[in-house]
Amino acid sequence: MPWAGGRMPFPGGLWWLLCCRQGFTLLRRDYGEPIKGPDCEAEEEEESFELRNKGDQGSLEVNLTQPGHTGSSSERSLPIAEEMRSLITEKGSRRADEDPDAIVKGWLQREVRGGVKTPWLRPRKYWFVLTQDSLDYYSGNEAGARRLGSLVLTSLCSVLWPDKQTYKETGYWAVTVFGRKHCYRLYTEHLNEAVHWVCALQKVIDSKVPVQTPTQLLMRDIEENQNSPTTLEQIYHSNPILRYTSGPIYAPLLPFPYGGTEHPAPGARGYAAPRDEAVKLFHSLQQLEGAREPAPLMQGVLQTCQDLPQLVDEVYCQLVKQTTEPPTPGGPSDLRYWQLLTCMSCTFLPSVPVLRYLHHHLQRTESQFPKSEMAQYGHFIAGALGKTKGRECVPSLEEIAGLMGRRELLCTVYCPGSTTCCVGITSHTTAQEVAQELVSHLGLAQSPNTFALYAQQRQSERPIPGDALVADVLTRFENLAGEESARELPGRLCFKHYGCLTTDSVPHDNLEFTLLFEQAHELVLRGYMPASEETLQSLAALRLQSLNGDFSAHAPFPRLDELFPASVLNSRLCPLPPAMSKAFPAAARGLLVGALPTGLWGGPTLAKQQAEREQRLRGRLREEGVCMMGAIVDKWKQLRGMGKSEAMEAYMALVREWPGFGSALFEVDISSSGSSQRLWLGIGAVAVSLYRPGEAEPFDTFGYSGIEASTATNGATLCLSLPDRELLLHTPRADEITQLLHIYVASMDQEQEPPGTPAPSFQQGLCPPAGPPEMDSFPA
Repeated sequence: MPWAGGRMPFPGGLWWLLCCRQGFTLLRRDYGEPIKGPDCEAEEEEESFELRNKGDQGSLEVNLTQPGHTGSSSERSLPIAEEMRSLITEKGSRRADEDPDAIVKGWLQREVRGGVKTPWLRPRKYWFVLTQDSLDYYSGNEAGARRLGSLVLTSLCSVLWPDKQTYKETGYWAVTVFGRKHCYRLYTEHLNEAVHWVCALQKVIDSKVPVQTPTQLLMRDIEENQNSPTTLEQIYHSNPILRYTSGPIYAPLLPFPYGGTEHPAPGARGYAAPRDEAVKLFHSLQQLEGAREPAPLMQGVLQTCQDLPQLVDEVYCQLVKQTTEPPTPGGPSDLRYWQLLTCMSCTFLPSVPVLRYLHHHLQRTESQFPKSEMAQYGHFIAGALGKTKGRECVPSLEEIAGLMGRRELLCTVYCPGSTTCCVGITSHTTAQEVAQELVSHLGLAQSPNTFALYAQQRQSERPIPGDALVADVLTRFENLAGEESARELPGRLCFKHYGCLTTDSVPHDNLEFTLLFEQAHELVLRGYMPASEETLQSLAALRLQSLNGDFSAHAPFPRLDELFPASVLNSRLCPLPPAMSKAFPAAARGLLVGALPTGLWGGPTLAKQQAEREQRLRGRLREEGVCMMGAIVDKWKQLRGMGKSEAMEAYMALVREWPGFGSALFEVDISSSGSSQRLWLGIGAVAVSLYRPGEAEPFDTFGYSGIEASTATNGATLCLSLPDRELLLHTPRADEITQLLHIYVASMDQEQEPPGTPAPSFQQGLCPPAGPPEMDSFPA
């Protein structure tokens, strides 16, 4: 029935307002918000609800629950308030500027609601006093000034230094102090004053005793009572925080510093504060129980831990919690947690306390459920933790699928030519181990040369470091596959020669000879074979003979760029000079575009002329290609009756005529007389040579005995110290060159040792650290 006149009677309305006020007060109290007085923020009443000092010792049956918005005020408000009163002493009626416990005090401006960047809202000035326990601010520094707020300082508080960008935008130097519930943003016009406050605050925070969460305290109790099964079961039974939960958590299990993300770590942009990310990760873990495709979700959790390493221990503790006394042990939802725990153990190594806690959990699960699927996962995890040393990349989706089934990952390795090998690897297999296995499998153990695993991607080729994990390389390939276009070659692993100590003593009927033949052909295609066009045509014909045998019109023809170096063919073409570039310089043409009508020096006419020139150039290139292929085919017809092995031997005989064959060639820039010159640096078995591109003979050669020192600076500059001079070479592969120099010097020292000394083996770190790729082409 509506009230007469549209108004509620005053007595009833007053009663309704009083009830609402009392109800909201109870709700606010039950959800952890302290009842504030008119002049105080009262943060100290909640500061220790979740955390306890490290020195606290409780009884065995600790009444601890999962951190969250639970519990009533009547059960916790009184002891917490008493605890806080023991931390912060009452100030009494003395003047605020005469506090004997004050470390630093002074006037500062605090950000008001709306932000300091809003021009019509200015920061308000308050009197701040820093003590050993808290940061308080008052309405003034006179006697009887009201204390308006207090921020309790613990070891988890953090303070940010003032930055120049904020000063440029606001005219103030900002000091930001983070507490558990509040954040004080303080401003001053003087930089030295801001630095003084920051240093004093940080000193107080550093002096605090580290705090521990209930989970950490229980981990310590579990470790201390490992020999008492009854006590351990009582601990697990009395503390739900250690067991599986289907509900959310509202605070992390481990302590994290309070603070925002104003200065995120490199690679961690886009994330919230670590405390918030820890709570989000628990929600992601719970989504695994019903996910149809769990691998992408697992990879997302792993990537978060990779970007924020401080969350690794937290995720381990959350997974231990969710795999402890689940509703259906060994069920599909429970095994999802064990599968993610398996991926974590192959990617990250937890801290020592968490590692001990995890091992205890694995042993407890195996004793409760022997020969179960959970026990098998636990055995696999324990073995993986002993091998994990940290990953550069999180596991790929294919690797995650293998880890979920506790099986090896098949890796395809390409050898020069058409030979491929499938190698079973784990998350801990290194490139050195794969190379050793291939050397043994292909019968190359007796070869004096050394071999390595290469990564070929995006028309680049670089050796993989010997101690690098092959699983990380495969993850990079997977990441690049989503960025590459369909026309680009996918990333792949390749097994090749790394250091050619000798090429003459390799038997022609050996697999190593085939590897040398294929690598020599790659060097020819890259233009690293200074020879005449006649010789290059003969090499292309021999290549066809080795692939298809005698000439036949129905034989498969490779592309011309797979037989003949494209750089030589392009050098035969002289681009037609544009007539317009002679009449007007580029800058003048840029000024005329838009100022004159279309069709007179206008943009469309320039673009049309450029397209016509490119079309004519492509047409000439096709004509030259047809002529070149015709000359190659004519030479191919003359090889009728030559076998495949004979064609390969003839090919290698022509290549060996170049004195630099067998050397690893690198393009380097050398500075002299204020100018830079592009050269070829050849690292051979007996000497180092410098070539001008296209010239067969080196213009400078020096042996290894004459190199006093070799130093790589920042991976981009190589300094060779010779008796009479120093060579400064600029190349992005300086580390690789230095490593090759060390290998050849070691081999020369080995030759000078008495007979019977064992030959050098495939050493750890044989290949240099991976650096930025060099754009060298390789055949499809």
